[in-house]
Parts: sequence; structure tokens; C-alpha cells
Amino acid sequence: MNNERCLHTASVLISGKVLVAGGYGYDGYSDWGPWNSSELYDPATGMWTRTGNMTLGRYYHTASILANGKVLVVGGYRSDEYSYLGSLNSSELYDPATGIWTRMGNLAVGRYFHRASVLTNGKVLVTGGYGFDGHNYLDILNSSELYDPTTGIWTKIGNMHFRRYCHTASVLANGKVLVISGYGSDDYSYWGYLNSTELYDPTTGIWTRTGNINVGRQYHTASVLTNGKVLVAGGYFSDGYSYWKPVNSSELYDPMTGIWTKTGNMTDGRYYHTASVLANGKVLVAGGYGYSGSNSFGILNSSELYDPSTGIWTMTSSMNTARSEHTASVLTNGKILVTGGYNGTDYIKSVE
Repeated sequence: MNNERCLHTASVLISGKVLVAGGYGYDGYSDWGPWNSSELYDPATGMWTRTGNMTLGRYYHTASILANGKVLVVGGYRSDEYSYLGSLNSSELYDPATGIWTRMGNLAVGRYFHRASVLTNGKVLVTGGYGFDGHNYLDILNSSELYDPTTGIWTKIGNMHFRRYCHTASVLANGKVLVISGYGSDDYSYWGYLNSTELYDPTTGIWTRTGNINVGRQYHTASVLTNGKVLVAGGYFSDGYSYWKPVNSSELYDPMTGIWTKTGNMTDGRYYHTASVLANGKVLVAGGYGYSGSNSFGILNSSELYDPSTGIWTMTSSMNTARSEHTASVLTNGKILVTGGYNGTDYIKSVE
């Protein structure tokens, strides 16, 4: 890539090109992120080209591909006069036909560490995160908002049952959105790694509790499998003895029953990794922070494959560069493009 960056987003466009936007890094001279720059990867040539800049640099944001092929970037973090206590309420739209970013409506609540989901009706659901919600301090959010692409307007909708950030949100085959775990609170007495999960129904606009995950965690991944089940892998949590530890466990959610079931453990516990569903239905997990097979903690270059037919993880070839806070995109040719990240010393511009 042209810029070193981590905590950015990567979106596979209808054309098959990959749009990378924002993130944090260092240009090698004097400038540190957050970046407002974006660039395009063309799988046909293997080349990166710069495209239009966002109006604001940001990281910890989300990027969603809309039905019309445009990309909606939402929220994020930056510490200057354009944000309140770091949290951004702005959103921007990238048009692949022109390469131009356009400011859209503002969120009611600025947020980062949130999640964004494209619903089957084309609207975008944003959930939770960390931000400013009417107090003079940052707080963990239970609020959710809907973006309507036909109007460019955000609307506040019902709150989740739990405040949470660093959770995951997955669109199920039935159109509902499954929000999983993260760090947060029940608004009464509990603060910590949540084992709660909840469902948003776009037809009613209502949140309902569903089965609890066995191990509460944050910085995990959630992948919708070809059989409709959801695989959660890795993350980190506190076991009550040590402050935190990377998780090597994984669990399956069955939308038919609302029940979580433990499945095979990864070889390496990890968080801030990526998970990609391959064309053959297997799930590829790569990189992140964690403990390697030598039991030393650091940033991983290892990758593992989950086979839904057996519930077993197997090690596969390692990446050339150990990295965390990177992205992994499934290209139209079935290959996985990994971009950027952090290697423990430097921000990375390499891809593989």
C-alpha cells in the first residue's frame, strides 16, 4: 500500500477491487495518522492506486458496502476539534464511479468500537461502541441507529439490552442481526466481559435476548457459515485470576435453537485477528495478538483453518509477516487479501 496503516477498513467493491480507507500509522517522515487517505487494490494487476480522500481521518470506524455499490464509512476515533472526546458522529459515502467521498448525515451519537451491519432491506444498522451519549464523558453505549440510503438520514431506534463495545454483529439468513459478547454492562451492577447475546429484528425494530455464549470475550471474530450457524473464535477475557488472556476457544450459535455449543479449540489463542469464510465453507483465521506454540506472547503470523464438517481446527501456512489490527478480504477469485496492521514495532504497509 502507499501508506502504513492499522485499524483501517477494507471493502471488496462490485468491480472486484478492494477499497482501503482510514486507519492509523506513520508516513516515515513527520506525519502520524489518523489517515483520511484511501486507496484501491486491483487483483487483476496486483497494483495499488490512490483514490479520493475522506473529509476526516479516522480509525476504529466501520465501512459497509451498500446495495448501490457505494461504501458508507461511519464514526471512528480522532483526537482534535472535529470530534467530541475522540468519538466521531460523522459518516461519509464513497462512490466507486467517481472516486469521491461525500459527507452524509451525522449519527445522533458519536461512537467508535461500534459495529455496522447491512440489513436485507438495504439499511445499515449501527450498534453500541464507545462514545458520547449526553454526558460530559465517554461511556459504553447500548444505543443503535439506522441509516437509510434513500435519504442519507440516521434514525435512533431501540436500545440493546446491554451496553457493549468490541462486540460482533452478524446478519443471519433470516435477516435478523445477532450481536455477540464484547465488554460492557447490564446497567445495574455488572461490568465486564459479556456472555450475553441479542437479536435485532428489522421487521419489528425490537431487540430480544437469546442464548448466552459460554465464554464472554471481546476482540473476537464471528463468521456466518454456509449452514447458517455462526462461529465465534478467539478474543480475550479475564478468568478471574489474571487480568486478561487470549482465548483459543470457539463456539457455534444455532439460529434454529438459539443455543451456543462449544466446538474445537484453536492451537493459538488470539485476539485482534481476522476470520474469513472461504469458498469451500471452511474458515481461515490469521494473525492477531496471542500465545504461539512456544507459549511466548506476541503478535502472530500463524493461521488456522476450521472445518465445519468436523469441528476441528488445523494449522495452515503462516503469513510472511506477523500482524494484528489488519484486514482480510475474500476476493472474487477466492483468494484472501491481507492488508496492513501492526507488527509490535512498526505500522505495516505490506500486503499478502
